[in-house]
Amino acid sequence: MRTLSGRRVLVTGAARGIGAALARRLHGRGARVALAGLEPDGLAAVARDCGDAPWAECDVGDGAAVHAAVDELAARLGGLDVVVANAGIARQWSVLHGDPEVLATTLRVNTFGVCHTIQAAARHVAHPGGYVLAVSSLAAAVHLPLLGAYSASKAAVEALGDTARLELAPTGARAGVAYFAELATDMTARGFGTKAAAAFFGGHRTLSPVTPLPVAIDALERGIRRRAARICAPRWTWPILMARMPAQRAIALRARGSRLREALAIAATEDVGFTTEQPE
Repeated sequence: MRTLSGRRVLVTGAARGIGAALARRLHGRGARVALAGLEPDGLAAVARDCGDAPWAECDVGDGAAVHAAVDELAARLGGLDVVVANAGIARQWSVLHGDPEVLATTLRVNTFGVCHTIQAAARHVAHPGGYVLAVSSLAAAVHLPLLGAYSASKAAVEALGDTARLELAPTGARAGVAYFAELATDMTARGFGTKAAAAFFGGHRTLSPVTPLPVAIDALERGIRRRAARICAPRWTWPILMARMPAQRAIALRARGSRLREALAIAATEDVGFTTEQPE
């Protein structure tokens, strides 16, 4: 198994959630980490926990800013071995009546942000031992009501990661895609903590049990060590990915009836924000 000691790793969306926990874990395993994200106070706190790691405030939806930040952080680490394109947002959105600007912003961050990160890091990691990880979601395969923008963006992330794997292969580098069900993070709490979601799912539950964050971080650590093509957490996510068409049929059956009608009616009037505040 490949050691993480001395590996040079850049993590986006590292101010909190998956990114912060992963950076701390990899630092604890001896990796040299660099951080990028939107929230400077959070980034500074994580950097302190990671041996005063270099960090940059960066909007991943801004391609020029991402290229500048990646080049700066790679220079401070003396190169890159791994980039984890993790930054992402979510927001309740109905295909039927949701503001298209919500879809545009979600794609800008989740999809174009991953694209910008991969393109900026490609020349740094295009070497034997290099690895690109695009963080997608189970939502790439199983699409829920009220999460159309998020699902669309994460399905595109899956495609970008798969394509990067093919295009990096001649250099000896590898690429992977990570898929998670609902994790115990701010994103899940904010994304599902709406009146419309409660009406559809019942109470404040999500579709599946919320998984503790360390389960995902364990899977990421194992996957990064192996430069895995697929990383899934919890473990039952994998068979659902393999059976995505029957799984989508099950969602469609659940969506029938008064619960969804009530949820859509609430969503049409409910004012909710993104899980991470976006620049104007």
